[in-house]
Amino acid sequence: MSPEADRSFYEAWLRRTRRQLNASGRLTQIATVLAHDLGGGADHWIARLREILDGTANPSLDLLIRIEGFLSVPRDDAPEPGPSLF
Repeated sequence: MSPEADRSFYEAWLRRTRRQLNASGRLTQIATVLAHDLGGGADHWIARLREILDGTANPSLDLLIRIEGFLSVPRDDAPEPGPSLF
């Protein structure tokens, strides 16, 4: 991938991640898991995630993949798909 394509992918990922972490409690939930898995307190990870979402810091590839993994798991409170009309 070219640097422009990489940047374009990252910008799209960042926009989508901001929307998904805008849900109440989602940022704290991920920060708590990162603190448990990687060390540091949840407050440290909340601050780090906010820096990434604000664009003042870039995540490592490992952290980006971890965040993506959290966000790709369906949430328990997501509405169940209804029967198809077709």
